[in-house]
Amino acid sequence: HVQLVESGGGSVQTGGALRLSCEVLGNLYNTYCMAWFRQTPGHEREGIAHLGRAGLITYVDSVKGRFTISHDVAKNILYLDMKNLKPDDTAMYYCAADRCTYWPNYNRLWGQGTQVTVS
Repeated sequence: HVQLVESGGGSVQTGGALRLSCEVLGNLYNTYCMAWFRQTPGHEREGIAHLGRAGLITYVDSVKGRFTISHDVAKNILYLDMKNLKPDDTAMYYCAADRCTYWPNYNRLWGQGTQVTVS
């Protein structure tokens, strides 16, 4: 049974930076990839950064140039480094894992979520 455990959210001012972490407890199938999603009240969860096969990375336009997804293979931790944060980035952030080909419609494994608030 694989679990995704997130940490690193918090409150920052506009222009600030945060690093989110997602520790993978267990082993994912080699057909799985990982991603970061975010959700605001009344809206669907949105995929914002995807780490695909062969290191292919995809970002939604709203975070390009500001957010960076990465994976520490030795520690099996997925990161999301966020800089130049804006109030529109305020959301609950989730890491997720699913079959790579299902991106952005992941629904298999989710972290518990971590709140990011930008004011």
